[in-house]
Order: sequence, then C-alpha cells, then structure tokens
Amino acid sequence: MAGATREQAGDLTIQEMARRSGFSEPTLRYYEKIGLLGEVARDESSGHRRYGPATADRVEALSCLRSAGMSVSGMRRYLDLLARGDSAAAEQRDLFSAQAEKLAADIEQLQLRLTYLRGKADLWDARVRGDRVAEERAIDDVVRVVERFAH
Repeated sequence: MAGATREQAGDLTIQEMARRSGFSEPTLRYYEKIGLLGEVARDESSGHRRYGPATADRVEALSCLRSAGMSVSGMRRYLDLLARGDSAAAEQRDLFSAQAEKLAADIEQLQLRLTYLRGKADLWDARVRGDRVAEERAIDDVVRVVERFAH
C-alpha cells in the first residue's frame, strides 16, 4: 500500500488501538488474555502487539458493546453467537434486546437522579433568594423523588 499509514493498513500498535477504541492498554491486554480478541500478532523483532484489520474490527465492535454497558460475559456471548452465524440470529436478538432493556432501566435511574439534583438545586436557590414558598415546593418535589428511589 503505497502511501498508506500504519493505521490505515490496520497494523496498529497497542497505543494506536487504545486511542482508536477508547480502551486502555491494560484493558486490551486483559481482553487478549481472556480470549476476547483471539490471537494478537506480534512484531517479530520487538515482540510488541500488532493489531491487524480483523482484530481491530473486533476491538471496535467490543468497544461499541462496552459503551452500551455490556458486560465481559455478554461480549463473550456475542462473539460465540457471532461465530455460529445466522443460526444464532434469534439468540443475538435476545442478547441485544436484554441489553437494551437493561440500558433503558439505567437511563430511567439516571433521569431520577437528575431530577433529584435539579430539585436540590432549586431548594438551595430558593433559600438563597429567601423564597419560602419556592423552598417548600422544592422540598416537596425532592421528597417525591426520594420516595421513587425507594421503589
């Protein structure tokens, strides 16, 4: 490949792979150790890892899954199902549906926390302004949010 950079050619160092994927170098080493990446090629002269195109694609897929909150066991399941091809399509669907439901529940909890923080900010703002009516309203709002935490 005349004029291609090492990254364009897919021959990435661990530093380049970390930068590209968002994973830390120790995470990449760990994923290799536990078998998520398959065999990672090594430079013959230095022994340093070299991530070829197929491995780089795998790392990027894992990065997407991880950013969606998937656990290591979920990523392993995804790769196992992927290796089975279309015969595992229903199981892949179920894996992604379950992860989507988990993420939706996480988002709901984050929204609740956001509502709580905004309510507390409103409470303190009312105190700063000396607005007792707004302060009482904010206290009531915060109490309702705290009650939702308990359920």
